[in-house]
Amino acid sequence: MDREQIKDILPHREPMLLVDESYLDDEGKAHGKYTVRGDEFFVQGHFPGTPVVPGVILCEMASQSACAMTAEQMMSGKLPLFAGMNNVRFKTPVRPGDTVEFECELKRKMAACFVINAKGTVGGKLCMSGEFTFFLVDKSALSSAN
Repeated sequence: MDREQIKDILPHREPMLLVDESYLDDEGKAHGKYTVRGDEFFVQGHFPGTPVVPGVILCEMASQSACAMTAEQMMSGKLPLFAGMNNVRFKTPVRPGDTVEFECELKRKMAACFVINAKGTVGGKLCMSGEFTFFLVDKSALSSAN
């Protein structure tokens, strides 16, 4: 899926759409890519003169890369909300010009709760890894809460 196809699944939009492409492989693993251009809001002040993608943004990129796993549910009016992050590690800084490639594997699924293991690499070198838990929640339930 390219960015326009991803927009049919994910509710995220610029500047928070942080995946350029995503696909599900034959083994059921989701893959995603994002190329850091350098003009993104999150590198402009992190850090001036030495821009580095913040770790929390890498976590968001990894989770958005998993969208291919939940495409069917999200197209039926669901929103993905983080419920937890475990054992998240950052190994190599990600900088403008880097393309981060993510691999996401479903660890377990319980009703609307998904737990994934994700890793991100730049040029084959590990930059982050972790376990992410998220729930798919009805959009209507969140809309009426306001």
